Amino acid sequence: MHGQQADAGQAEAGEAVLAQALAAFQTALGPRLIAAYALGSLAHGGFSPLVSDVDLGLVLDDPFRIKDRFTIRGVTSAVRAGGSPLHQRLSVFWGTPSTLRGAVNGGRFPPLDRLDLLEYGRLLAGADARDGVARPGRAELMVAGAQFALGALGGDPDLGDRVKGLVTRDKRGDDPVREVRTPALLASRGPRRVTKVVLFPVRFLFTAATGRVGTNALAAEHYLASPGVPAAGLVAAAVGWRAEPPAEDVAAELLGRELMPLYLHYIDDHIARLDEAGRQRLAGRFRRWRARLLA
Repeated sequence: MHGQQADAGQAEAGEAVLAQALAAFQTALGPRLIAAYALGSLAHGGFSPLVSDVDLGLVLDDPFRIKDRFTIRGVTSAVRAGGSPLHQRLSVFWGTPSTLRGAVNGGRFPPLDRLDLLEYGRLLAGADARDGVARPGRAELMVAGAQFALGALGGDPDLGDRVKGLVTRDKRGDDPVREVRTPALLASRGPRRVTKVVLFPVRFLFTAATGRVGTNALAAEHYLASPGVPAAGLVAAAVGWRAEPPAEDVAAELLGRELMPLYLHYIDDHIARLDEAGRQRLAGRFRRWRARLLA
């Protein structure tokens, strides 16, 4: 019970942003909004005001309209301007029943987030609209995770604009490959950046192996139970850093020992998976990412 109360207290600020965003979308979309869901850690647990995103899923009535994109973008920008760091971390996923079935292209519900909707989505408003949502297969999830990783963690300019949470180049012009190669630089960016850089590969490994949503807790548990994996100390520490950040020099020292082995393990795992799936071009990008890390 005490743990549940602590989780609820941690999530309170995120829930407030979620409620504000929902109200804004209900006003903007009116009866076209048929369902709204909490996604991510506000749905499956483990929310941390220090590092987590605020993820909202919207299902609009058919037919899909091009102008919906501009409405969603405008409301999202207005809520993000609300002033707090959590407002700025609002991420909105949306579609219509036909786009979520895969019958029509459009909206923004990538495979990993569509699976999150199916497995963990918490209905906030409207009637549950998940019947008929296309469940992504393991290969689709693995490829989507690989593309995300190349953009967010590998500095791939062709994929960087397609990711959330981490950008290919930050405001100071630094490439994430440089951050992995320069642990003191990464540690200076704070716990949100550090924990994402450490735990995203762990989550992608989990999803590729299981076909399930890679929550931080489940993915770390799965990784740490695997025999012979590198960077076990860093992965375990990063889970704790989401709530209690370490001193910068402590983080830099552990990152310096274990982050590169973690990345090489992840990249080598996915090169093999992508080759096996017939995605040689994507595997080639992973090989180039590996070479950049070791250059």
